[in-house]
Amino acid sequence: MERVNNTLVTEFILTGIPYPIRLRTFLFIFFLLVYILTQLGNLLILITVWTDSQLRARPMYIFLGVLSVIDMGISSIIVPRLMMNFTVDIKPIPFGGCVAQLYFYHFLGSTQCFLYTLMAYDRFLAICRPLHYPVLMTAKLSALLVAGAWVAGSFHGALQAILTFRLPYCGPNQVDYFFCDIPAVLRLACAETTVNELVTFVDIGVVVASCFSLILLSYVQIIRAILRIRTADGRRRAFSTCGAHVTVVTVYYVPCAFIYLRPETNSPLDGAAALFPTAITPFLNPLIYTLRNQEVKLALKRIIRGPGATSKV
Repeated sequence: MERVNNTLVTEFILTGIPYPIRLRTFLFIFFLLVYILTQLGNLLILITVWTDSQLRARPMYIFLGVLSVIDMGISSIIVPRLMMNFTVDIKPIPFGGCVAQLYFYHFLGSTQCFLYTLMAYDRFLAICRPLHYPVLMTAKLSALLVAGAWVAGSFHGALQAILTFRLPYCGPNQVDYFFCDIPAVLRLACAETTVNELVTFVDIGVVVASCFSLILLSYVQIIRAILRIRTADGRRRAFSTCGAHVTVVTVYYVPCAFIYLRPETNSPLDGAAALFPTAITPFLNPLIYTLRNQEVKLALKRIIRGPGATSKV
């Protein structure tokens, strides 16, 4: 009987983010546009990398294509459910749906962390070891690194989902958040959560801290190498290659550190911070990588002009 009592919760109600009622329609339309533009923008990046032979042959743009797939996935997992909070009726999420949302968010989110690290390493080799770059970063190695990132991300997501939902949930069922994430769900558990909180802090802390440290070390070496370039044009091109990646990493890591790597609190700022990795960053990535990356812009022009444009550029 005790086991039955511990499994009474069959669905959760996501309370969403606080907002003035008069802005309900505006927020629904706003996030709908964000979602549509996110999917279209990342799909455009994916098609550009796939169809342009010059980009497809380079590991950096293979990583960028994978990043677009991840951004489309994260946006699809979170934003449509967020939009439901701006409708009149309360639409609960089934228990299994909550498990799946938490798993896939942490699976794709951690894979994204690993991918950002691979992208930084790729830039490090390209700028600091340009003569050895074609040998060190081959297409086969880049494919293996991407596969490793997917496997590690899947393991991380599974670990977090299993640890979170092995606990009994017997009511209440209102998740004070706009999606099923670890801190908000754990508050509803009918058992001690200290071990979960500690493992979550250590696991996510190790992933975030190690990835960010490796990215930081890569860019310290990159900046030193760029400053040794004698021509101003060479320095500008090197900085423009890395600028997009630095911008994206900053926008992604700062909110994640704020949410997961601090003492447990139930602050309204958590929801605002979580909008960045779940909705804002996937939306901004295509803009950042197309507006700040000359090679992507040239590839888009080649695609628009047609097959005969390559020889004219």
